[in-house]
Amino acid sequence: MSDFFNNNDTSGILDAQYAAQKIAFAPVIFQVAKSMRDLGVLEVLFENDKNGLTISEIAQKTNLSTYGVQTLIETSLSADIVKCIDAKYFITKTGYFLLKDEMTRVNMNYNHYVNYQGLYFLDESIKHGQALGLKTFGNWETIYPALSSLPQEVKKSWFEFDHYYSDSAFSQALTIVLAKEPKNILDIGGNTGKFSIALAKANENVHVGILDIEEQIALAKENIQMNGLQNRVSFVAQNILDFSQDIPTGYDLIWMSQFLDCFKSDDIINLLKKVKKSMGRDSYLCIMEPLWDKQRFETSAYCIINTSPYFTALANGVSKMFNSADLVHYIEEAGLEVVEQIDGVGICQSIVICKYAS
Repeated sequence: MSDFFNNNDTSGILDAQYAAQKIAFAPVIFQVAKSMRDLGVLEVLFENDKNGLTISEIAQKTNLSTYGVQTLIETSLSADIVKCIDAKYFITKTGYFLLKDEMTRVNMNYNHYVNYQGLYFLDESIKHGQALGLKTFGNWETIYPALSSLPQEVKKSWFEFDHYYSDSAFSQALTIVLAKEPKNILDIGGNTGKFSIALAKANENVHVGILDIEEQIALAKENIQMNGLQNRVSFVAQNILDFSQDIPTGYDLIWMSQFLDCFKSDDIINLLKKVKKSMGRDSYLCIMEPLWDKQRFETSAYCIINTSPYFTALANGVSKMFNSADLVHYIEEAGLEVVEQIDGVGICQSIVICKYAS
């Protein structure tokens, strides 16, 4: 287990009190930081970083009122987003990351458009074991059937977040998967078909099947057709949690990317048992997940851990991000064994390779 968060109660009383106030005002800071970015204030500060700008100069360059700029700037000063020298304001390193860092942009948009309203219902979601925050978008039990019909900015931010953390791993993941020399691969929870497309393009001798719910299969089919791969990729529309339905057999490698974290623990074990039933003795199951305790940097662990409340309030009410011990436990409970674990794939992923328990 990583020791990132093992020594986190070492500050003095006044520092601890200040940290508590930062949490209490965190929604305010978040909205101000996003406004600083979206209204162009951070950009003009970045462009004039050598000499800095006064409040009036910022207002003039952004076509905002002096009042509005002063409100944003003073809160930003308290949050270390800007600094002040001789009545002129400069962007800080934190401000620079808010403006220019891709991970920060993706995380901020995801939290603003996807999570912000729904997290208001986090306490009720925990008490009832349901994603009660999802009602801010419509009447669904889970977010997954809703993805194709969510408001455009919500859908865009959700997929950008999902793809940002998975896509950086694809190149290395393709090498790992294809090293097993599979001929038939089943991509369970294939989502938009992005990894299946990459597999089919990487090796013309590989056939890929995508198993997902009907709504996601419809999205995947569009993407497969646009890439001219309809003869290389097939589809299985199935609710994986319908345990009366078997997974098709005949695949020598089964792939799951950021999929198991969408389910509660009992369902994960039963789902893995269902997968095992479809596997041959020489088949492999490859699971890719961002395990928070296997991260190289505390920043990645922080981002992954704090994705869990989204699952609670909006996605399904019952799942969360994994640490490695929990995932291995689920695998072993299902009668499978880990034969290899590769950490540090892409930005934050681990690939856990499993077979029948010997």
